[in-house]
Amino acid sequence: MENIPGKSKKGFFETFALKVTQATGSNMGFVLAFLSVIVWAATGPIFHYSENWQMVINTGTTIITFLMVFLIQKSQNKDSLAIQLKLNELVAAHQFASNRLVNVEDMTEEELKIIQKYYSKLSEFAKNEESLQQSHSIDEAHEQHDLKKEMEKELEEKLKL
Repeated sequence: MENIPGKSKKGFFETFALKVTQATGSNMGFVLAFLSVIVWAATGPIFHYSENWQMVINTGTTIITFLMVFLIQKSQNKDSLAIQLKLNELVAAHQFASNRLVNVEDMTEEELKIIQKYYSKLSEFAKNEESLQQSHSIDEAHEQHDLKKEMEKELEEKLKL
Protein backbone atom coordinates (compact mmCIF):
# COMPACT_ATOMS: atom_id res chain seq x y z
CA MET A 1 0.00 0.00 0.00
CA GLU A 2 1.21 3.46 -0.89
CA ASN A 3 1.92 6.06 1.81
CA ILE A 4 -0.36 9.00 1.26
CA PRO A 5 0.58 12.27 3.02
CA GLY A 6 -1.93 12.99 5.77
CA LYS A 7 -3.28 9.42 5.64
CA SER A 8 -0.95 7.37 7.81
CA LYS A 9 -1.58 4.02 9.40
CA LYS A 10 -1.19 4.26 13.15
CA GLY A 11 -0.29 1.27 15.23
CA PHE A 12 -2.41 0.05 18.12
CA PHE A 13 -0.20 1.56 20.82
CA GLU A 14 0.06 4.92 19.06
CA THR A 15 -3.72 5.09 18.68
CA PHE A 16 -4.22 3.97 22.30
CA ALA A 17 -1.69 6.50 23.62
CA LEU A 18 -3.28 9.32 21.63
CA LYS A 19 -6.79 8.52 22.86
CA VAL A 20 -5.70 8.12 26.50
CA THR A 21 -3.73 11.39 26.53
CA GLN A 22 -6.65 13.20 24.89
CA ALA A 23 -9.13 11.73 27.38
CA THR A 24 -7.04 12.36 30.47
CA GLY A 25 -6.23 15.89 29.34
CA SER A 26 -9.89 16.76 28.89
CA ASN A 27 -12.33 18.38 31.31
CA MET A 28 -14.12 15.06 31.66
CA GLY A 29 -10.85 13.34 32.61
CA PHE A 30 -10.31 15.84 35.41
CA VAL A 31 -13.91 15.54 36.60
CA LEU A 32 -13.64 11.73 36.74
CA ALA A 33 -10.38 11.90 38.68
CA PHE A 34 -11.85 14.45 41.07
CA LEU A 35 -14.99 12.36 41.58
CA SER A 36 -12.84 9.27 42.26
CA VAL A 37 -11.08 11.12 45.06
CA ILE A 38 -14.42 12.34 46.46
CA VAL A 39 -15.86 8.80 46.41
CA TRP A 40 -12.72 7.45 48.06
CA ALA A 41 -12.84 10.15 50.75
CA ALA A 42 -16.55 9.54 51.33
CA THR A 43 -15.93 5.82 51.91
CA GLY A 44 -13.40 6.61 54.65
CA PRO A 45 -15.91 6.38 57.51
CA ILE A 46 -17.33 3.14 56.09
CA PHE A 47 -13.88 1.52 56.16
CA HIS A 48 -12.90 3.31 59.42
CA TYR A 49 -10.04 5.06 57.62
CA SER A 50 -8.11 1.80 57.69
CA GLU A 51 -4.71 1.15 56.22
CA ASN A 52 -6.33 -0.87 53.42
CA TRP A 53 -8.58 2.09 52.62
CA GLN A 54 -5.51 4.34 52.37
CA MET A 55 -3.63 1.76 50.30
CA VAL A 56 -6.40 1.77 47.69
CA ILE A 57 -5.83 5.44 46.80
CA ASN A 58 -2.05 5.22 47.19
CA THR A 59 -1.72 2.16 44.96
CA GLY A 60 -4.21 3.44 42.40
CA THR A 61 -2.60 6.84 42.04
CA THR A 62 0.91 5.37 41.94
CA ILE A 63 0.05 2.95 39.14
CA ILE A 64 -1.82 5.57 37.14
CA THR A 65 0.99 8.11 37.58
CA PHE A 66 3.63 5.56 36.57
CA LEU A 67 1.78 4.63 33.37
CA MET A 68 0.81 8.21 32.51
CA VAL A 69 4.44 9.35 32.66
CA PHE A 70 5.27 7.07 29.74
CA LEU A 71 2.15 7.96 27.77
CA ILE A 72 2.74 11.68 28.23
CA GLN A 73 6.42 11.30 27.30
CA LYS A 74 5.47 9.43 24.11
CA SER A 75 2.99 12.14 23.23
CA GLN A 76 5.51 14.91 23.96
CA ASN A 77 8.19 13.18 21.89
CA LYS A 78 5.84 12.96 18.92
CA ASP A 79 4.72 16.57 19.31
CA SER A 80 8.31 17.75 19.68
CA LEU A 81 9.38 15.86 16.56
CA ALA A 82 6.46 17.30 14.58
CA ILE A 83 7.33 20.84 15.71
CA GLN A 84 11.01 20.32 14.86
CA LEU A 85 10.11 19.07 11.38
CA LYS A 86 7.85 22.05 10.79
CA LEU A 87 10.57 24.44 11.95
CA ASN A 88 13.14 22.65 9.77
CA GLU A 89 10.82 23.09 6.80
CA LEU A 90 10.48 26.81 7.50
CA VAL A 91 14.24 27.26 7.86
CA ALA A 92 14.98 25.23 4.74
CA ALA A 93 12.32 27.04 2.70
CA HIS A 94 13.31 30.59 3.66
CA GLN A 95 15.75 32.08 1.20
CA PHE A 96 17.68 34.14 3.75
CA ALA A 97 17.63 31.70 6.68
CA SER A 98 20.80 29.99 7.78
CA ASN A 99 20.64 26.29 6.96
CA ARG A 100 22.84 25.64 9.98
CA LEU A 101 19.65 25.62 12.00
CA VAL A 102 18.11 22.66 10.20
CA ASN A 103 18.22 19.80 12.72
CA VAL A 104 19.57 22.12 15.40
CA GLU A 105 18.01 19.80 17.99
CA ASP A 106 20.69 17.22 17.16
CA MET A 107 23.52 19.57 18.13
CA THR A 108 25.40 19.37 21.39
CA GLU A 109 24.70 21.86 24.14
CA GLU A 110 28.06 23.53 23.44
CA GLU A 111 27.15 23.98 19.76
CA LEU A 112 23.78 25.45 20.77
CA LYS A 113 25.52 27.94 23.06
CA ILE A 114 27.71 29.07 20.16
CA ILE A 115 24.63 29.67 17.99
CA GLN A 116 23.02 31.51 20.91
CA LYS A 117 26.04 33.84 20.98
CA TYR A 118 25.55 34.52 17.25
CA TYR A 119 21.93 35.46 17.86
CA SER A 120 22.94 37.71 20.73
CA LYS A 121 25.25 39.50 18.30
CA LEU A 122 22.45 39.73 15.75
CA SER A 123 20.31 41.33 18.41
CA GLU A 124 23.05 43.91 19.00
CA PHE A 125 23.25 44.58 15.24
CA ALA A 126 19.49 45.04 15.08
CA LYS A 127 19.53 47.54 17.95
CA ASN A 128 22.09 49.63 16.07
CA GLU A 129 20.15 49.63 12.77
CA GLU A 130 18.13 52.67 11.77
CA SER A 131 15.24 50.54 10.50
CA LEU A 132 13.35 48.17 12.76
CA GLN A 133 12.67 45.92 9.77
CA GLN A 134 16.40 45.39 9.06
CA SER A 135 17.48 41.81 9.71
CA HIS A 136 20.59 39.70 9.29
CA SER A 137 21.27 36.03 8.91
CA ILE A 138 24.05 34.43 10.91
CA ASP A 139 26.15 34.15 7.77
CA GLU A 140 25.58 37.80 6.85
CA ALA A 141 26.49 38.91 10.35
CA HIS A 142 29.63 36.79 10.23
CA GLU A 143 30.58 38.26 6.83
CA GLN A 144 30.05 41.79 8.14
CA HIS A 145 32.15 41.00 11.19
CA ASP A 146 34.96 39.63 8.98
CA LEU A 147 34.72 42.68 6.73
CA LYS A 148 35.01 45.02 9.72
CA LYS A 149 38.07 43.08 10.96
CA GLU A 150 39.70 43.36 7.53
CA MET A 151 39.00 47.09 7.43
CA GLU A 152 40.48 47.49 10.91
CA LYS A 153 43.65 45.64 9.82
CA GLU A 154 43.97 47.80 6.71
CA LEU A 155 43.52 50.95 8.79
CA GLU A 156 46.13 49.79 11.31
CA GLU A 157 48.60 49.05 8.48
CA LYS A 158 48.04 52.50 6.95
CA LEU A 159 48.53 54.16 10.32
CA LYS A 160 51.84 52.33 10.79
CA LEU A 161 53.20 53.75 7.52
